[in-house]
Amino acid sequence: MGHDHEHDHGSELSETQRRVRALETILVDKGYVESAALDALIETYETKVGPHNGARVVAKAWTDREYREWLLADGTAAIASLGYTGRQGEHIVALENTPAVHHMVVCTLCSCYPWPVLGLPPVWYKSAAYRSRAVADPRSVLREFGVELPATTEIRVHDSTSEIRYLVVPMRPAGTEGLTEEELAGLVTRNSMIGTGLP
Repeated sequence: MGHDHEHDHGSELSETQRRVRALETILVDKGYVESAALDALIETYETKVGPHNGARVVAKAWTDREYREWLLADGTAAIASLGYTGRQGEHIVALENTPAVHHMVVCTLCSCYPWPVLGLPPVWYKSAAYRSRAVADPRSVLREFGVELPATTEIRVHDSTSEIRYLVVPMRPAGTEGLTEEELAGLVTRNSMIGTGLP
C-alpha cells in the first residue's frame, strides 16, 4: 500500500473509519488518486480551512473595534486580510448578534456554506428538516440546539446562496474581558457562527 498515515494501532476504529481506510486504499491502489493528493486534501481541511479560522475572525472582532466595523461593512475583505480566502468564501457577509437581534443561517436550496471560515458543512445543515424548519419556526429549532432566547429577541433567518454566504458574529460571553484573542477564539463554536449555538 503506497499511502501511509500515522495511525494509533492501539485504539479500535469505528465502522466509518474502517470504511474510509478501505476506500482510501482502493483508490490509491487502483491509481485513481495519488497519496500526495490525499495528504494535501487532509492537511487542507485539518489546518487551512475550518471553524478554527472563523473563530479567529470572531475573536479579532471582539477585541478590535476597527476590525469589527470593517468586518460588518465588508466581510469578504476583512476575512481575507487574515488569509482566509478560497472557494466558497468569495462573498461573505458578517452578521452581528446583539441582545435585540439573533441571526441564524440556512441554505434552503442546497448547502451553500463559507468553507474557508467554517470548514465542511455539518450533516444537519444539509438536511431537509433543518432547511425547512429553520425558516418556518427558528425559535423551536434553536431550542432543540439548546439555545433559549428571550421572547424580546428578534430572530432573523438568512438564506445562504451561491452568491452570498454568511458568518454570524456571536455576542462575546460576559466575564471574558481578561482573555487573550487566542483564548477567546477557543470559546467560539462552529454552531455559534451559524447562529444555532452560543460561544
